[in-house]
Amino acid sequence: MRQNISSGAPWEDQVGYCRAVRIGNTIEVSGTAPVVDGQTAGGNAYEQTKICLEIIKNAIEEAGGKIEDVIRTRMYVTDISQWVAIGKAHGEVFSQIKPATTMVEVSALIEPDMLIEIEATAIIE
Repeated sequence: MRQNISSGAPWEDQVGYCRAVRIGNTIEVSGTAPVVDGQTAGGNAYEQTKICLEIIKNAIEEAGGKIEDVIRTRMYVTDISQWVAIGKAHGEVFSQIKPATTMVEVSALIEPDMLIEIEATAIIE
């Protein structure tokens, strides 16, 4: 059985995706940017990372999971020199969970003021 979790963003229908999908005990969370009320939120990499992770947590919970179920994150950043601030925010959420993770620098995200986008995979035990 498939459960689609929508963020309500207008571009979900335009692009053809949703915030997260749960099939069985697996939840995949789409690339999540720091968007609140249709606008990029957070002024720096640390704040934007925190916002992304909160959006991810909410999607996982809506799908019936919890943040502790996350087994993998992928972080796409526009400035890898900000890895310490990004890592700090990630660690505040995942220091005890310790999912597999990746952080890579990309040339750009969909909006120029976005510094990070994060994907997550969760498996509910």
